[in-house]
Amino acid sequence: MQKKKRDWKKIISTVIFVSFAAPIAYLVFKIITTTNDVMPNADDVRVRSDYVLMLLQCVLGIIAMCIPSFLRKKFKIEIPNNMYYFYIIFLYAAIFLGEIQDFYYKIKYWDLILHTLSGVMIGFLGFSMVDILNKENENVQLNAFFVAFFAFCFAMTLGGIWEMYEFASDSILGTNMQKFALRNGILLSGQDALADTMEDIIVDGIGALVASTIGYISLKYQTTLLNSLKLKIHKKQNTEEKKKGGTDETAHLK
Repeated sequence: MQKKKRDWKKIISTVIFVSFAAPIAYLVFKIITTTNDVMPNADDVRVRSDYVLMLLQCVLGIIAMCIPSFLRKKFKIEIPNNMYYFYIIFLYAAIFLGEIQDFYYKIKYWDLILHTLSGVMIGFLGFSMVDILNKENENVQLNAFFVAFFAFCFAMTLGGIWEMYEFASDSILGTNMQKFALRNGILLSGQDALADTMEDIIVDGIGALVASTIGYISLKYQTTLLNSLKLKIHKKQNTEEKKKGGTDETAHLK
């Protein structure tokens, strides 16, 4: 008997999903039992707002992992394996490693690295969206520069929306996503308080520019650089199959 081939996509997805779901009960317990009091020199002590942030991120991570399945079932959009692995590993690095394992504080440039990668990933997503629109509307074909410009703006827009989410979380839930305070609770001021937000936006732009440049070259010179990262839509194909099936049935009846 032949050995059954392992479905690594399912295995990795399950492991990451469990890493988000498993800590939820513990985080709720810590939110209830922990105060927001912190000693001035206690750099490694977590307070209630830290656990609130971790819980929020875990819940959002679970929702984010359901998005590919939702797109496939609702809109017939298939995410290629390379893009899917990029996506879920990014979620794992940002949520489980970044928040729960505290990599944002343990590794100096962890946040900037992730924001750069998110700019690249969202830039490629922007290219895929325009590519789908081009294929759906054969009468209008956008040129390579416009597609690249759209991908860059799309990535920057989502980066800005994420910063608004961080601001809302800090304002409503008392978290420290924007890093306006040090780990020991000391508030920053002036440019020091703005540094995290502005650095995030800058590296988002760098990542988006990289993706836009690669996409422009791919479209301009008809290369295959983005083929393994483009979204695929099956809606049109399914419609054509139904029409073909209907024609065959009519022919059979005649």
